[in-house]
Amino acid sequence: MIITHQGAESIKIQFGDTVLAFNPISKGSKIKSQSFGSDITLVSMNHPDMNGVENAKRSDREPFIVKGPGEYEIQGVFIKGFPSISHYDIDKKSDTLKERINTIYSVILEDMNIVFLGAIDTSEISSEVSESVDTVDILFVPIGGHGVLTASESHKLALKFEPKIIIPIHFEGVDIDKDCLKTFLKESGDDGVKPVDKLTVKRKDLAGRDGDVVVITSGI
Repeated sequence: MIITHQGAESIKIQFGDTVLAFNPISKGSKIKSQSFGSDITLVSMNHPDMNGVENAKRSDREPFIVKGPGEYEIQGVFIKGFPSISHYDIDKKSDTLKERINTIYSVILEDMNIVFLGAIDTSEISSEVSESVDTVDILFVPIGGHGVLTASESHKLALKFEPKIIIPIHFEGVDIDKDCLKTFLKESGDDGVKPVDKLTVKRKDLAGRDGDVVVITSGI
């Protein structure tokens, strides 16, 4: 499995000939987007920063699109989506926060459980999630603040899942805490972590890992 970061919350996961896309950035976003083909595209929230399914199409076929809570099985990939709340995207005119539905995804592939929290902004885990999500191997958690979790809140929530690997997202983009990544690494006790441009991982590589933080840069 090869994991790359495409900016903001956009993640590409390739395993064999199959490609998954999480929260691809739309062309309508203020954040720079990248195009890449996917077989399965998962969208946590209907917002231009995360719903760019047009940027994750293959030239020869349409990807299977998952846009909300439910259970899905596509090409041997098992997906569960759970509803949560977010206040991402501040309404500048009224200076209030819009409540939005954010979907948390649990994805089983290559005998690994990947949990993608999307744009969540609550540190509480619902009973549905805690009862349905088993051992978490890789956890994607937003850390930017301003409508998603802050770095400190993200660290506390990540510990509740007891993942083997933690990958922070949402530390690049618009209206974020510019020091969020530094703060998150300090909270995690991983100040010395060096960013990588991709993560290649197999099931056997998870042995002995316990909350290890991996920072994947997007290069955009």
